[in-house]
Amino acid sequence: MLTIQQLSYTHPNKDVVFNNINLVLQSGQKTALVGNNGTGKSTLLKLIAGELQPANGTITTDAIPYSIPQLFGQYNQLTVAEALGIDKRLHALHELLNGNTSEEVYEQLNDDWTIEERCNEAMNYWQLGDVLLTSRLETLSGGQKTKVFLAGMQIHQPELVLLDEPSNHLDANGRKLLYDFILHTRMTVIVVSHDRELLNLLNTIHELGSRGITTYGGNYTFYQQQKLSEKASLAHDIQHTEKALKKAREKERETIERQQKNDARGKKKQEQSGVARIMMNTLRNNAENSTAKAKNMHGEKISSISQELTELRSSLPEIDQMKFGFAASPLHKGKVLFTADAINFCHENGTDLWQENLQLEIRSGERIVIKGGNGSGKTTLIRIILGQLVPKTGTATVAESNSVYIDQDYSLLNNQSSVYEQAQLFNTSALLEHEVKLRLNRFLFPKEDWGKPCSALSGGERMRLLLCCLTIDQQSPDMIVLDEPTNNLDLRNIEILTAAINEYNGTLIIVSHDATFVEHINPGRSIELS
Repeated sequence: MLTIQQLSYTHPNKDVVFNNINLVLQSGQKTALVGNNGTGKSTLLKLIAGELQPANGTITTDAIPYSIPQLFGQYNQLTVAEALGIDKRLHALHELLNGNTSEEVYEQLNDDWTIEERCNEAMNYWQLGDVLLTSRLETLSGGQKTKVFLAGMQIHQPELVLLDEPSNHLDANGRKLLYDFILHTRMTVIVVSHDRELLNLLNTIHELGSRGITTYGGNYTFYQQQKLSEKASLAHDIQHTEKALKKAREKERETIERQQKNDARGKKKQEQSGVARIMMNTLRNNAENSTAKAKNMHGEKISSISQELTELRSSLPEIDQMKFGFAASPLHKGKVLFTADAINFCHENGTDLWQENLQLEIRSGERIVIKGGNGSGKTTLIRIILGQLVPKTGTATVAESNSVYIDQDYSLLNNQSSVYEQAQLFNTSALLEHEVKLRLNRFLFPKEDWGKPCSALSGGERMRLLLCCLTIDQQSPDMIVLDEPTNNLDLRNIEILTAAINEYNGTLIIVSHDATFVEHINPGRSIELS
């Protein structure tokens, strides 16, 4: 079905993305492509789709790939039919039905007499019955745009499908439709995603990294188990190498001390026996050379072991290199932070946003997940909780507290500031410069990153910098509100965010369609919106 041999790709700026990539997929295989941000997962999909050309190597496939992109901005001015590449066939079909039997019309239709029927079935399956094929994509939500391209799988019926973060903009219901389709389709599927529920439906995981592609024969849970085994083996190797380094240093010290004692005894005997001065100098030089030789021999061994230990430690997952250190929230647990008494909000047409008025209370220390489909008013409720909106009906009472709202773009960061300047903006406790830089290092921002503008940071880097800033601040937030925080993160950075949030002991409100992320941060209760 698909064979990739010795594939390399270099950015136009001459940066090498990957070298000598090899991959073989059989017909009907469903596989995930995982790896840290920047390893080239999306680039590899574009190469397979023919949207980019490799620097070296070959891609061979007996199918025409159907690609579902991660971003849709380039399609905004197109209609749904144009974006799916079916507008000419639909037009030809209608021309024939209206009596135009010209050769040109037959060529455009290309014997695809069921095109309209497949369109209707696909649009209905993906719950796009109210979206017209003549609608422009710019009028659709992110979730609807995703569903349009997902519908293309049933319309075009390709043998090979490439999906780049397909669940990013889908609500829980949309994700279920995607999961069901992936589970039952016979198409060959390659998925790039951080959605662990989706990844568990796939039967092979391919990890793209600096060493090329490593294959794990199983779903994502199996992959995680294998990575844990590798991590345990790495920890054992680090411990063994640390012991070897300690032993080598002790051996060096013992050897030099013994050599120095022998030299001192020899010198004393020589002085007592009246050896000539010129001979004494020769013997002293020999002793010094012998000591230096022993030092060099042991120094080389210690240097070699130290280098090996450094390399092993650098292979540790980044989450094991980080220290979070959130300060404790000053609020006592159980303090009432927000009360809603029969509140509701209005659509632009004047109708109520929620079917029933909301009655709820939020207390300090709670962990709450807000659930609901696209358009159910989750963000509206968040803004009311934060005191940014006033409900149209009912009463909302917001207690004074220090709250932080974190959206999927981490827009609390100032794009014009450098990494170091951004950290200093949160330095309310007047930490010294070296202490701020130490915190940045803890969050994996080495010296060469301190001057980088925030606008140049990836989603994962923005998340880590904001977490770093929150730990620099003198007072930890009383409440953190997370609105789809994992949408732009890879799996590694989702793990980092999860670990950080689980160290935080204040009030937490989460809006997320990532069921695995929600499960891992262990919310105490949920608020369902309809």
